Amino acid sequence: MMENNQNIEKPHKLETMLVLQGGGSLGAYECGVFSVLHKNNIKFDMVIGTSIGAVNASIIAGTKNQDNVSERLEEFWDELSESITPEFLPENMRTYQSVLNSMLFGSTNVVKPYFGFPNPWMLAGSKPFLYDNTPLKNTLKKYVNFDFLNKENGLRLLVTAVNIQTGKPIVFDSDKTKIDIDHIMSSTGYPFYGINWTKKDGMYLWDGSLMSNTPFREAVNASPKKDKIVYLVSLFPKSHDILPQNMEESWHRARDIIYSDKTDHNIMMSKVFSRYLTLLKEMYVILGKAKLDENSKQKFQNLKPEYAKLVAKRGAIIKDMIKIERTEDSHFFLEDADFSKKTIRQLVHDGKNDAVKALAIHHKKLV
Repeated sequence: MMENNQNIEKPHKLETMLVLQGGGSLGAYECGVFSVLHKNNIKFDMVIGTSIGAVNASIIAGTKNQDNVSERLEEFWDELSESITPEFLPENMRTYQSVLNSMLFGSTNVVKPYFGFPNPWMLAGSKPFLYDNTPLKNTLKKYVNFDFLNKENGLRLLVTAVNIQTGKPIVFDSDKTKIDIDHIMSSTGYPFYGINWTKKDGMYLWDGSLMSNTPFREAVNASPKKDKIVYLVSLFPKSHDILPQNMEESWHRARDIIYSDKTDHNIMMSKVFSRYLTLLKEMYVILGKAKLDENSKQKFQNLKPEYAKLVAKRGAIIKDMIKIERTEDSHFFLEDADFSKKTIRQLVHDGKNDAVKALAIHHKKLV
Protein backbone atom coordinates (compact mmCIF):
# COMPACT_ATOMS: atom_id res chain seq x y z
CA MET A 1 0.00 0.00 0.00
CA MET A 2 2.83 2.42 0.86
CA GLU A 3 4.41 2.12 -2.58
CA ASN A 4 1.43 3.98 -4.02
CA ASN A 5 2.01 6.81 -1.58
CA GLN A 6 5.63 7.58 -2.43
CA ASN A 7 4.79 10.77 -4.33
CA ILE A 8 2.60 11.99 -1.48
CA GLU A 9 5.28 11.35 1.11
CA LYS A 10 8.09 13.12 -0.77
CA PRO A 11 9.35 16.18 1.13
CA HIS A 12 8.42 19.53 -0.37
CA LYS A 13 10.99 21.43 -2.37
CA LEU A 14 12.39 24.55 -0.74
CA GLU A 15 12.34 28.00 -2.33
CA THR A 16 13.67 31.37 -1.21
CA MET A 17 11.56 34.43 -1.88
CA LEU A 18 11.83 38.19 -1.44
CA VAL A 19 8.75 40.24 -0.52
CA LEU A 20 8.82 44.00 -1.23
CA GLN A 21 6.26 46.48 0.06
CA GLY A 22 4.95 49.61 -1.57
CA GLY A 23 5.94 53.01 -0.21
CA GLY A 24 6.86 55.57 -2.88
CA SER A 25 10.30 57.06 -2.35
CA LEU A 26 10.81 54.73 0.62
CA GLY A 27 11.45 52.05 -1.99
CA ALA A 28 15.03 53.35 -2.00
CA TYR A 29 15.39 51.58 1.36
CA GLU A 30 14.55 48.28 -0.38
CA CYS A 31 17.33 49.04 -2.85
CA GLY A 32 19.81 49.25 0.02
CA VAL A 33 18.51 46.04 1.59
CA PHE A 34 18.76 44.12 -1.66
CA SER A 35 22.32 45.33 -2.20
CA VAL A 36 23.39 43.61 1.04
CA LEU A 37 21.42 40.43 0.32
CA HIS A 38 23.02 40.26 -3.12
CA LYS A 39 26.51 40.78 -1.74
CA ASN A 40 25.85 37.94 0.70
CA ASN A 41 25.09 35.65 -2.27
CA ILE A 42 21.50 35.06 -1.22
CA LYS A 43 19.78 33.63 -4.30
CA PHE A 44 16.05 34.03 -4.78
CA ASP A 45 13.62 31.77 -6.60
CA MET A 46 10.79 34.29 -6.42
CA VAL A 47 10.48 38.05 -5.92
CA ILE A 48 7.08 39.64 -5.35
CA GLY A 49 6.27 43.30 -4.97
CA THR A 50 3.48 45.82 -4.95
CA SER A 51 3.62 49.49 -5.96
CA ILE A 52 7.24 50.69 -5.79
CA GLY A 53 8.09 47.19 -4.55
CA ALA A 54 6.86 45.86 -7.90
CA VAL A 55 9.14 48.35 -9.67
CA ASN A 56 12.15 47.21 -7.64
CA ALA A 57 11.19 43.56 -8.15
CA SER A 58 10.99 44.01 -11.92
CA ILE A 59 14.54 45.41 -12.04
CA ILE A 60 15.82 42.56 -9.87
CA ALA A 61 14.17 39.96 -12.11
CA GLY A 62 14.80 41.79 -15.36
CA THR A 63 18.52 42.58 -15.15
CA LYS A 64 20.31 40.29 -17.57
CA ASN A 65 23.70 40.57 -15.89
CA GLN A 66 22.73 39.37 -12.44
CA ASP A 67 26.25 40.04 -11.15
CA ASN A 68 25.52 43.77 -11.49
CA VAL A 69 21.86 43.76 -10.47
CA SER A 70 22.32 45.66 -7.18
CA GLU A 71 24.40 48.34 -8.95
CA ARG A 72 21.70 48.71 -11.60
CA LEU A 73 19.05 49.11 -8.91
CA GLU A 74 21.09 51.84 -7.23
CA GLU A 75 21.58 53.58 -10.58
CA PHE A 76 17.81 53.53 -11.09
CA TRP A 77 17.21 55.19 -7.72
CA ASP A 78 19.88 57.77 -8.36
CA GLU A 79 18.13 58.64 -11.63
CA LEU A 80 14.74 58.72 -9.90
CA SER A 81 15.95 61.24 -7.31
CA GLU A 82 15.70 64.98 -7.93
CA SER A 83 18.40 67.62 -7.46
CA ILE A 84 16.17 70.70 -7.29
CA THR A 85 15.79 70.60 -3.51
CA PRO A 86 18.94 72.01 -1.86
CA GLU A 87 20.87 69.40 0.10
CA PHE A 88 21.99 71.90 2.75
CA LEU A 89 18.43 72.27 4.11
CA PRO A 90 17.63 70.61 7.47
CA GLU A 91 15.92 67.23 7.08
CA ASN A 92 12.35 68.33 7.86
CA MET A 93 12.61 71.43 5.69
CA ARG A 94 14.19 69.43 2.85
CA THR A 95 11.37 66.91 2.96
CA TYR A 96 8.68 69.61 2.95
CA GLN A 97 10.36 71.38 0.03
CA SER A 98 10.77 68.21 -2.02
CA VAL A 99 7.16 67.15 -1.47
CA LEU A 100 5.89 70.66 -2.29
CA ASN A 101 7.89 70.63 -5.54
CA SER A 102 6.41 67.23 -6.43
CA MET A 103 2.87 68.37 -5.67
CA LEU A 104 3.14 71.53 -7.74
CA PHE A 105 5.31 70.43 -10.64
CA GLY A 106 5.66 66.64 -10.40
CA SER A 107 9.04 64.90 -10.31
CA THR A 108 11.11 64.69 -13.50
CA ASN A 109 11.54 60.91 -13.65
CA VAL A 110 8.52 59.86 -11.57
CA VAL A 111 5.30 61.79 -12.37
CA LYS A 112 4.17 64.91 -14.19
CA PRO A 113 0.94 66.91 -13.74
CA TYR A 114 -1.82 66.16 -16.21
CA PHE A 115 -3.28 69.06 -18.17
CA GLY A 116 -0.10 71.15 -17.83
CA PHE A 117 -1.16 72.99 -14.67
CA PRO A 118 1.58 73.98 -12.21
CA ASN A 119 -0.84 73.17 -9.38
CA PRO A 120 -2.87 70.09 -10.41
CA TRP A 121 -4.73 70.04 -7.08
CA MET A 122 -6.83 72.92 -8.43
CA LEU A 123 -8.55 70.22 -10.50
CA ALA A 124 -9.00 67.71 -7.67
CA GLY A 125 -12.77 68.02 -7.65
CA SER A 126 -13.28 67.44 -11.37
CA LYS A 127 -10.72 64.80 -12.44
CA PRO A 128 -10.20 61.15 -11.34
CA PHE A 129 -6.40 61.58 -11.35
CA LEU A 130 -3.94 64.47 -11.34
CA TYR A 131 -0.55 63.01 -12.24
CA ASP A 132 0.71 60.95 -15.15
CA ASN A 133 3.31 58.28 -14.24
CA THR A 134 4.70 58.05 -17.78
CA PRO A 135 8.05 59.52 -16.60
CA LEU A 136 8.45 56.56 -14.23
CA LYS A 137 7.45 54.21 -17.03
CA ASN A 138 10.08 55.66 -19.37
CA THR A 139 12.75 55.53 -16.68
CA LEU A 140 11.93 51.93 -15.78
CA LYS A 141 12.11 50.79 -19.41
CA LYS A 142 15.83 51.53 -19.40
CA TYR A 143 16.45 49.17 -16.49
CA VAL A 144 14.28 46.12 -17.21
CA ASN A 145 15.08 43.59 -19.93
CA PHE A 146 11.65 42.06 -20.45
CA ASP A 147 12.93 39.43 -22.89
CA PHE A 148 15.26 38.15 -20.19
CA LEU A 149 12.61 38.47 -17.48
CA ASN A 150 10.15 36.32 -19.42
CA LYS A 151 12.64 33.58 -20.22
CA GLU A 152 13.53 30.81 -17.81
CA ASN A 153 16.02 32.93 -15.90
CA GLY A 154 15.43 31.09 -12.63
CA LEU A 155 13.73 34.01 -10.91
CA ARG A 156 9.95 34.16 -10.83
CA LEU A 157 8.35 37.62 -10.67
CA LEU A 158 4.95 38.38 -9.15
CA VAL A 159 3.33 41.82 -9.27
CA THR A 160 0.10 42.74 -7.49
CA ALA A 161 -2.60 45.27 -8.40
CA VAL A 162 -6.30 45.79 -7.68
CA ASN A 163 -9.21 45.90 -10.11
CA ILE A 164 -10.91 49.27 -9.58
CA GLN A 165 -14.35 48.10 -10.67
CA THR A 166 -14.53 44.72 -8.93
CA GLY A 167 -12.29 45.47 -5.95
CA LYS A 168 -10.55 42.13 -6.48
CA PRO A 169 -6.79 41.61 -6.08
CA ILE A 170 -4.86 40.87 -9.27
CA VAL A 171 -1.57 38.98 -9.40
CA PHE A 172 0.58 38.96 -12.53
CA ASP A 173 2.93 35.98 -12.50
CA SER A 174 5.86 35.59 -14.91
CA ASP A 175 5.32 31.82 -14.80
CA LYS A 176 1.86 32.30 -16.32
CA THR A 177 1.93 35.68 -18.07
CA LYS A 178 4.36 37.39 -20.40
CA ILE A 179 5.13 40.40 -18.23
CA ASP A 180 5.48 43.80 -19.90
CA ILE A 181 5.96 47.36 -18.70
CA ASP A 182 2.22 47.97 -18.27
CA HIS A 183 1.89 45.00 -15.90
CA ILE A 184 4.45 46.71 -13.67
CA MET A 185 2.88 50.16 -14.02
CA SER A 186 -0.55 48.77 -13.14
CA SER A 187 0.72 48.39 -9.58
CA THR A 188 1.83 52.03 -9.24
CA GLY A 189 -1.38 54.04 -9.70
CA TYR A 190 -1.87 55.37 -6.18
CA PRO A 191 -5.18 57.28 -6.05
CA PHE A 192 -4.56 59.09 -2.74
CA TYR A 193 -1.70 60.95 -4.43
CA GLY A 194 -3.72 61.44 -7.61
CA ILE A 195 -1.66 59.09 -9.80
CA ASN A 196 -3.39 57.65 -12.85
CA TRP A 197 -4.65 54.10 -13.18
CA THR A 198 -3.52 51.65 -15.88
CA LYS A 199 -5.74 49.72 -18.26
CA LYS A 200 -4.33 46.23 -18.79
CA ASP A 201 -5.86 43.00 -20.08
CA GLY A 202 -9.29 44.63 -20.16
CA MET A 203 -9.07 45.77 -16.53
CA TYR A 204 -8.64 49.19 -14.93
CA LEU A 205 -6.00 48.76 -12.26
CA TRP A 206 -4.75 50.64 -9.24
CA ASP A 207 -1.88 50.21 -6.80
CA GLY A 208 -1.78 46.74 -5.24
CA SER A 209 -1.06 48.24 -1.81
CA LEU A 210 -4.73 49.18 -1.56
CA MET A 211 -5.49 45.49 -0.98
CA SER A 212 -2.27 44.34 0.67
CA ASN A 213 0.94 46.28 1.09
CA THR A 214 2.79 43.11 2.08
CA PRO A 215 2.02 40.59 -0.69
CA PHE A 216 3.17 37.59 1.33
CA ARG A 217 -0.05 35.59 1.16
CA GLU A 218 -0.25 36.13 -2.60
CA ALA A 219 3.22 34.62 -2.98
CA VAL A 220 2.34 31.58 -0.86
CA ASN A 221 -0.88 31.02 -2.80
CA ALA A 222 1.02 31.23 -6.09
CA SER A 223 3.44 28.51 -5.00
CA PRO A 224 1.62 26.25 -2.51
CA LYS A 225 3.72 23.12 -3.06
CA LYS A 226 7.09 24.50 -1.97
CA ASP A 227 8.27 25.27 1.55
CA LYS A 228 9.57 28.82 1.99
CA ILE A 229 12.46 30.81 3.26
CA VAL A 230 11.16 34.39 3.21
CA TYR A 231 13.05 37.67 3.21
CA LEU A 232 10.62 40.51 3.86
CA VAL A 233 11.37 44.24 3.71
CA SER A 234 9.05 46.35 5.85
CA LEU A 235 8.99 50.08 5.05
CA PHE A 236 6.44 51.31 7.59
CA PRO A 237 7.22 50.99 11.31
CA LYS A 238 4.71 48.78 13.04
CA SER A 239 5.37 50.18 16.50
CA HIS A 240 6.23 53.67 17.74
CA ASP A 241 6.51 54.51 21.42
CA ILE A 242 5.71 58.23 21.20
CA LEU A 243 2.06 59.23 20.87
CA PRO A 244 1.12 61.72 18.11
CA GLN A 245 1.14 65.35 19.25
CA ASN A 246 -0.93 66.89 16.44
CA MET A 247 -3.14 65.92 13.49
CA GLU A 248 -0.25 65.53 11.05
CA GLU A 249 1.44 63.08 13.40
CA SER A 250 -1.88 61.25 13.88
CA TRP A 251 -2.27 60.89 10.11
CA HIS A 252 1.32 59.74 9.84
CA ARG A 253 0.93 57.11 12.55
CA ALA A 254 -2.38 55.88 11.10
CA ARG A 255 -0.75 55.58 7.67
CA ASP A 256 2.10 53.56 9.13
CA ILE A 257 -0.35 51.17 10.81
CA ILE A 258 -2.40 50.73 7.64
CA TYR A 259 0.60 49.88 5.45
CA SER A 260 2.82 48.12 7.98
CA ASP A 261 3.68 44.43 7.78
CA LYS A 262 0.88 42.26 9.15
CA THR A 263 2.27 38.81 8.41
CA ASP A 264 2.86 37.77 12.04
CA HIS A 265 -0.48 35.98 12.11
CA ASN A 266 0.30 34.23 8.83
CA ILE A 267 3.60 32.99 10.25
CA MET A 268 1.95 31.77 13.44
CA MET A 269 -0.71 29.92 11.46
CA SER A 270 1.97 28.42 9.23
CA LYS A 271 3.67 26.95 12.31
CA VAL A 272 0.36 25.56 13.57
CA PHE A 273 -0.39 24.16 10.12
CA SER A 274 3.08 22.61 9.98
CA ARG A 275 2.42 20.76 13.22
CA TYR A 276 -0.95 19.54 11.96
CA LEU A 277 0.67 18.27 8.76
CA THR A 278 3.34 16.42 10.72
CA LEU A 279 0.69 14.69 12.80
CA LEU A 280 -1.35 13.85 9.70
CA LYS A 281 1.67 12.33 7.98
CA GLU A 282 2.55 10.25 11.02
CA MET A 283 -1.02 8.98 11.32
CA TYR A 284 -1.18 8.29 7.58
CA VAL A 285 1.99 6.17 7.73
CA ILE A 286 0.67 4.24 10.74
CA LEU A 287 -2.65 3.54 9.06
CA GLY A 288 -0.92 2.54 5.83
CA LYS A 289 1.02 -0.14 7.66
CA ALA A 290 -1.78 -1.31 9.94
CA LYS A 291 -3.86 -4.41 9.33
CA LEU A 292 -7.31 -3.04 8.71
CA ASP A 293 -10.61 -4.76 8.10
CA GLU A 294 -12.19 -4.33 4.66
CA ASN A 295 -14.53 -1.56 5.79
CA SER A 296 -11.66 0.45 7.37
CA LYS A 297 -9.46 -0.14 4.29
CA GLN A 298 -12.16 1.33 2.08
CA LYS A 299 -12.55 4.36 4.35
CA PHE A 300 -8.78 4.82 4.28
CA GLN A 301 -8.75 4.67 0.48
CA ASN A 302 -11.53 7.26 0.34
CA LEU A 303 -9.45 9.63 2.47
CA LYS A 304 -6.45 9.48 0.15
CA PRO A 305 -7.54 12.16 -2.36
CA GLU A 306 -8.30 14.68 0.38
CA TYR A 307 -5.02 13.89 2.13
CA ALA A 308 -3.11 14.30 -1.12
CA LYS A 309 -4.80 17.65 -1.77
CA LEU A 310 -3.92 18.94 1.68
CA VAL A 311 -0.40 17.59 2.09
CA ALA A 312 0.95 17.34 -1.44
CA LYS A 313 -0.82 20.20 -3.20
CA ARG A 314 -1.14 22.84 -0.48
CA GLY A 315 1.16 21.64 2.23
CA ALA A 316 3.93 24.23 2.01
CA ILE A 317 5.15 25.74 5.25
CA ILE A 318 7.31 28.74 6.15
CA LYS A 319 10.66 27.32 7.19
CA ASP A 320 12.22 30.68 8.03
CA MET A 321 11.35 34.38 7.95
CA ILE A 322 13.97 37.14 7.91
CA LYS A 323 12.51 40.62 8.28
CA ILE A 324 14.40 43.81 7.59
CA GLU A 325 12.39 46.63 9.12
CA ARG A 326 12.79 50.35 8.58
CA THR A 327 12.55 52.63 11.60
CA GLU A 328 12.09 56.39 11.78
CA ASP A 329 12.19 59.30 14.21
CA SER A 330 10.20 61.90 12.29
CA HIS A 331 6.42 62.06 11.91
CA PHE A 332 6.13 63.65 8.49
CA PHE A 333 3.01 62.30 6.79
CA LEU A 334 4.22 62.59 3.18
CA GLU A 335 7.83 61.44 3.54
CA ASP A 336 7.15 58.74 0.93
CA ALA A 337 6.89 61.52 -1.66
CA ASP A 338 10.32 62.99 -0.86
CA PHE A 339 12.56 62.16 -3.84
CA SER A 340 15.31 64.65 -2.98
CA LYS A 341 18.73 63.23 -3.77
CA LYS A 342 20.02 63.43 -0.21
CA THR A 343 16.95 61.63 1.16
CA ILE A 344 17.17 58.86 -1.44
CA ARG A 345 20.86 58.31 -0.66
CA GLN A 346 20.08 58.21 3.06
CA LEU A 347 17.32 55.64 2.55
CA VAL A 348 19.66 53.41 0.52
CA HIS A 349 22.29 53.76 3.25
CA ASP A 350 19.76 52.92 6.01
CA GLY A 351 18.57 49.87 4.09
CA LYS A 352 22.12 48.57 3.84
CA ASN A 353 22.82 49.11 7.54
CA ASP A 354 19.58 47.48 8.68
CA ALA A 355 20.08 44.51 6.37
CA VAL A 356 23.57 43.89 7.75
CA LYS A 357 22.17 43.95 11.30
CA ALA A 358 19.22 41.69 10.45
CA LEU A 359 21.47 39.09 8.80
CA ALA A 360 23.86 39.14 11.76
CA ILE A 361 20.99 38.56 14.21
CA HIS A 362 19.60 35.77 12.05
CA HIS A 363 22.96 34.02 11.79
CA LYS A 364 23.32 34.17 15.59
CA LYS A 365 19.95 32.45 15.97
CA LEU A 366 21.03 29.67 13.64
CA VAL A 367 24.26 28.97 15.54
